[in-house]
Amino acid sequence: MSIYKTRSFARWVKREGLADRDLCDAVVEIQKGLIDARLGGGLIKKRVARSGHGKRGGYRVILASNLGDR
Repeated sequence: MSIYKTRSFARWVKREGLADRDLCDAVVEIQKGLIDARLGGGLIKKRVARSGHGKRGGYRVILASNLGDR
């Protein structure tokens, strides 16, 4: 599986100090079906834990996905 970040998202991640490992963990959770909201058109809302704050105090991100055989 391939995971891509847009340039602006990559800059934001770097500025916020969010680790790639945290993003990869979020992708694994999505694969397991743990999705906060399906927004349609392959867009998914997912909470990503902030270091020391957990998911509730973390980030909300919108991910474009190609789940299943699509």
